[in-house]
Amino acid sequence: MSERWKSGKHHIVSQVAKKCAQGDWRRFCGPYEIKAYERHLRDLERQGTPDFPYVFDTTRADRIIRWFSTICRHVRGPLAGQPIRLDPCQIFDLGCVYGWVHLETGARRFRITYNKRARGMWKSTEKSGQALFHMCADAMYPPYEPEKAVYEMAPEVECAAVDREQAKRVFGDARLMALASPQIAKRLKIPKSETAPLKHKKLGGFMRPLSRDTKNKDSGAPCYVVIDEYHAHPTSAIYDIEKSSLGKRAQCLLDVITTAGDDAQSKPCYREELYAKQILDGDQIAEHYFVMIRELAPEANVHDKTVWPQANPALRSVILADELAAGLPSAEKAAEIFGGADALREAAIYGRQMLQTITDDYTEAYGSNDPDKIRNFLIRRMCVWQIGAVNHYLDEHCMQLVRESMISPQEFAALTDGLECWIGFDLGKRIDLSGVGAVFLLPDGRVAVKMYGFLPEGAAQRHERTDRVAYIAWAKDGYCTLTPGDVTDNSYIADWIEAGELQHGWRLVEICYDGHNATDLAIALCEHYSNEDICVEIAQSCAGQNIAVKGFRDLLLARKLVLEYSPLVLWCLANAVEIKNNYGDIKLSKKHKDDTERIDPVAGMMNGLARALVRKENPSLGDAIASGAWGM
Repeated sequence: MSERWKSGKHHIVSQVAKKCAQGDWRRFCGPYEIKAYERHLRDLERQGTPDFPYVFDTTRADRIIRWFSTICRHVRGPLAGQPIRLDPCQIFDLGCVYGWVHLETGARRFRITYNKRARGMWKSTEKSGQALFHMCADAMYPPYEPEKAVYEMAPEVECAAVDREQAKRVFGDARLMALASPQIAKRLKIPKSETAPLKHKKLGGFMRPLSRDTKNKDSGAPCYVVIDEYHAHPTSAIYDIEKSSLGKRAQCLLDVITTAGDDAQSKPCYREELYAKQILDGDQIAEHYFVMIRELAPEANVHDKTVWPQANPALRSVILADELAAGLPSAEKAAEIFGGADALREAAIYGRQMLQTITDDYTEAYGSNDPDKIRNFLIRRMCVWQIGAVNHYLDEHCMQLVRESMISPQEFAALTDGLECWIGFDLGKRIDLSGVGAVFLLPDGRVAVKMYGFLPEGAAQRHERTDRVAYIAWAKDGYCTLTPGDVTDNSYIADWIEAGELQHGWRLVEICYDGHNATDLAIALCEHYSNEDICVEIAQSCAGQNIAVKGFRDLLLARKLVLEYSPLVLWCLANAVEIKNNYGDIKLSKKHKDDTERIDPVAGMMNGLARALVRKENPSLGDAIASGAWGM
């Protein structure tokens, strides 16, 4: 076998990548799908180098592709009992995940995957086949030496989902697929019970469904874990348990498959997706992590059916089959990747069924003008995350603007050192998070905001468990302070303000606060500055908070807001919910009174912003003179 062929550049996986990233199939793809193909093509150029000790072994990619096409059988529909013919998108995903291996050991490169696509795009069938592959056929060998294959002994396969019924979906399909596929059935012990684990007759091990309802969720040494419909998981508990079990095998795989979901800002799946997108953007380096995201592009017009294939790859075969019928030369080349003209036409049959179903859902959703139906259409059919029914203060567009507006502490200091400053603070319960913010009016008309948190050191570990965020790591990185003891020492807030004055030359205008639990600190600050007017209590009503809460969002949308980077602040802003009175005034709140999704640094900052914006709209005589509008 030639070295050129060993490079994998001409393998079908790479052919799909080239057509989607550089060729005429690019028209079908959204931006992050294209980036996944480009990542593969870049990796082919640097494979086997000291900085990248992985190679694309076409024999390993072929193993998983052949497994589906020659071993696995469809279990329902008009194709029941027939071999599974993979779509080119599936060929790429599976071939990439299983084809990339370590240069020396042959262990798989990818140990975690995040794969997102719309409903009806073969997810359960594909993952069922993979689960059976890991039960029966997974092997490891040095690159391009299949004769040295060593099979996985006592394989442990987990089909994980949010509840028992969803877990049974993948597991049940895998069970039916095993029964329908003779070469699999003869290798496995398949109990009559639809929920009993499957076992391999010779290799041992088991395959089982797993959910939050499962009494014993701890895994021993899984070789393959599929987490189905991760968007439905309210917490990352199942993901965390399974991830912590990895590493006991030479080439274990945690495989996440999902569509989009609702209430994005509170879902672990959405946070995982943000990280996955950072990998494709090149902002994070994670060579062990495979990412494929097929979703409607943000700028795409959902009313234009030609963009629907971005989230629904099955629809692409319809377009290509029509082009083949019209005699387009490019379609003839496309048919070769599908396995021939007949294979393309066969794929288009299912594609047309899905197109009709999606069209019916679209017509019902937008014809009725029902917001819930439109939301569900975007989630399930276009794979677009939505904010929940809870009235989040910042939607996904605004949260993206927040991330774009953040700058490093060094850059923030360069912008704000020596400027006038409005401080705002909000004191939580003495055992909980408290927050403080500093607001600056920049000379160019923008507003700069810095936020910070305080938490009792003795309660940090407990709050990490209940709030599910990394307070201790955040404190080490300088985004919050853990005060000694089991209750928050509010004097640290005064120290933080004084440090800003001494180290950055802040010129305090006012210190603004929520009067709840804060009277003692306000009195102490007035005494410290020998100025009884420096502390201003801000009403926590909708009317009292309206100017700040609406103003912050308006500044954000106008790209006139600068934020100092902080993961704590990102988390708090995502948690904030708005409450509106009968006059249209709004204030911030948490979802529930005792909710652990905290907003204290944001609430504190809003107190300072309320007074700063009054000054911005009603400049003082000194401001007018400084701007040149007035003279002396």
